[in-house]
Amino acid sequence: MNAAPEKGGAKGPLSLPAPAKVNLFLRVLAREESGYHQLETLFQLLEFGDRVTLERTDAPGVELELAGDQVEGLGPPEANLAVRAARAVLDRVSLERGGNEGGIRIHLEKRIPHGAGLGGGSSDAATVLQGVNRLLGEPLSRARLLEEAALLGSDVPVFLSPSPTTLAWGRGDRLLALPPLPEASVVLALPPIRIPTPEAFATLVEWRREQVANGVPTRGAALLEPASLGGGGGVAGAAENDLQDPVFSRWPTLAPLCGALESSGAGMALLSGSGSALFAVFPREGTAAAAVAGLEERFPEVRFVHTRTKGAPVAPLDAGS
Repeated sequence: MNAAPEKGGAKGPLSLPAPAKVNLFLRVLAREESGYHQLETLFQLLEFGDRVTLERTDAPGVELELAGDQVEGLGPPEANLAVRAARAVLDRVSLERGGNEGGIRIHLEKRIPHGAGLGGGSSDAATVLQGVNRLLGEPLSRARLLEEAALLGSDVPVFLSPSPTTLAWGRGDRLLALPPLPEASVVLALPPIRIPTPEAFATLVEWRREQVANGVPTRGAALLEPASLGGGGGVAGAAENDLQDPVFSRWPTLAPLCGALESSGAGMALLSGSGSALFAVFPREGTAAAAVAGLEERFPEVRFVHTRTKGAPVAPLDAGS
């Protein structure tokens, strides 16, 4: 007899998608004394992503089972963000209810590559936060889940947004859910390169130092018009990534790949986050499919994924506090 579900919620299994993200624009602003940078970015979720399956167990603790073609280099289970997310919810609910809530078994099918700037680990963590909370009967509100998400990582909260299109600033913990953009065809280029986020930002710092030394003027203020964020054309006009030029200077094989994406009929092509993934948004499905066929011949070492943006809101969480 399984005693765990008697405390509220269900046994499972519960299977949920953990979508990848791209940054439709990314500005890196002031650097704090802590070493963190203030950011301003527009996140867009994709149909492509991982899949998380959760099940409650009688024994306390969190079990992790990995599957898929992107499990290499994920590190020990205790360091995995999905495991830490499950423990965070179990610990908080056990404390509030004054009893043992049992354990969680996580089956994680990895499709999003590690170190690609697509938010795979953060998405897994956010999906587990929501899923474990659901299995326990949803005792934690959205505000509580957002608190736990921010403790896990700066990109985790955005995956709790009720919209697939979200403006974020600060360290990524200030969010504004926007009306979803029209669905669009996207091609991801996933080169066999892993770029640790700290290395990308260190490269940016050095790049900016050299720019100042060479007399290149620093960029001034920018005005974001709300109306421009409500359609694909406006977003394409604002598309930029402050990390792109510095990252391309250090990992030069990425620049020609980005150029090839852009010249294959895309409306925009950009580095996602700190890389190494690049993405291109296409006006038509057929153009994207033809681009993939041609790009695979030119860049046989690169994995290309044809997917779409999410164009409908995700299931909302309880808005209580």
